[in-house]
Amino acid sequence: YWLYGMYICPDIDTIIYGLSDLLDQDKGWGIKKDTFGFLRQMEIFGEETWFRIGDRDTATHLTRTNMLKNGKSLSDITRWMCEKFAIEIKVMPVTDNTISTRITTNKGKVHLQEYWVKYRGLDPVEGIEYEGVEKARPNPDATNAIHDSELVIIAPGNPLTSIGPMLMLKAIRKELSKNKRKVVAVSPIIGNNAVSGPAGKYMEAAGLEVSAYGVAKFYAEVCSNIVIDTKDRMQTKKIESLNMNVYDTKIRMLNKKTEDALATYLLKQIRV
Repeated sequence: YWLYGMYICPDIDTIIYGLSDLLDQDKGWGIKKDTFGFLRQMEIFGEETWFRIGDRDTATHLTRTNMLKNGKSLSDITRWMCEKFAIEIKVMPVTDNTISTRITTNKGKVHLQEYWVKYRGLDPVEGIEYEGVEKARPNPDATNAIHDSELVIIAPGNPLTSIGPMLMLKAIRKELSKNKRKVVAVSPIIGNNAVSGPAGKYMEAAGLEVSAYGVAKFYAEVCSNIVIDTKDRMQTKKIESLNMNVYDTKIRMLNKKTEDALATYLLKQIRV
């Protein structure tokens, strides 16, 4: 998302901050104990300040933007930032090209960030588009990682707006499909409600049933395994009809303990 002339990659930044123990856990984004002097000054200048980026966070976006302007790829920049934050784990964007998720409402088409943050996701969703996806090329490191891995986990993010843009890349979808036996998705839905965020709203707009089965159906082409909440066990046979293996456990992550419990379950219980 472009803002104030800066190129912002919220998911990459959240992962980097999280792995470096800098993430503001209460907000779920940004750097903990960050200050907001930059935004206060932008407000004085009459700029909109609905996208809450802190001062230290702004330094990340400015550095990325300058490096892009100097010819560095997003992959190179992300790798460099991991080094600066002392992260040994590989963090890689699925593509170096820009894919912009647009939400269509009865008021028109807006960027995903505007819809969810600025307008608080209040308007009915009529459609979702991934601008730029047709011209985007996959990051070879990402396709190689899928091929070489022992297990591929699709996190319980929003299927349409967090995971969807990646799946819209034909080469990524093809690689996942070829390796679907070792791909496991974690449902972001319990019962008929999203664990958090507007996943249910987007699924309805895409004509998907808001349920663990709806999630499974969305991922069936690229995934052979799904983890659902124990409360949704009654959907197991229906999901199995999609030729998917079903596992159930408590998937709601409320704190570090429950996060670790789910991660441990995925690594120890999933047999591919």
